[in-house]
Amino acid sequence: MWGLFGGADGVRVTASPYTRDVTDPVTPNVGWGVVHLFCKAGPAVDTEDIIAAVKRAESDGDQVVPVAILGHKADLAFMALGDDLWRLRRLQADLANAGLEIVDSYVSLTELSEYSQGVPEAMREARLHPQLPPADKPAWCFYPMSKRRNPEQNWFTTPYDERKEMMYEHGASGRTFAGRVLQVVTGSSGLDDFEWGVTLFAQHPDDLKEVVYTMRFDRASAEFAEFGAFYTGMVAPVDEVLAQLGLTGS
Repeated sequence: MWGLFGGADGVRVTASPYTRDVTDPVTPNVGWGVVHLFCKAGPAVDTEDIIAAVKRAESDGDQVVPVAILGHKADLAFMALGDDLWRLRRLQADLANAGLEIVDSYVSLTELSEYSQGVPEAMREARLHPQLPPADKPAWCFYPMSKRRNPEQNWFTTPYDERKEMMYEHGASGRTFAGRVLQVVTGSSGLDDFEWGVTLFAQHPDDLKEVVYTMRFDRASAEFAEFGAFYTGMVAPVDEVLAQLGLTGS
């Protein structure tokens, strides 16, 4: 058992020998941890504490992308990336303690896919350690996705060479949007409900619409992809996001 044994009424509480020091980092062997936090602002929200939470994470070396969300699903979101899952969890706690209600989330890791081994080092680094947010791309969306396992549409029983060919076609479609759209694909098999998280940054919101529509005609997507809920919004510094939401005071 993990944790503490004992309790009230004068009974001594003794730490389990299996209890670990939570300050020890929990880090991926390759890449970074990623968490998307989707929040609603309640009446007790403290904007100074929200800003402090973001600055604390950034001062520890993590990247935090604040987003004002359009629609009813959330008010704002934070995409955070870093090499220690404990630090990402602390950001989550700090935002909750600042009065934000976390209504949805997604957990993943940056990765280099099995179809991208051997890419140039600069491309490998950009996928494992992306520098976010990109300049001049304030339009943003996120969605999770998985590959189908239907009897006649099972991605994981399709031969590797065929899958690789489909992914090359898919990548070629995406490259036609170079300069307009930045795609960050993170892996979540065994970590969350879907197998990948896809985060898109673009110059204009219709760029987001066009790239998703165009790539859905690729066989890898048209025959094999399953999608979760989409979140859409605008990227800005945290104080600007809060101001645009009308959250200007503590």
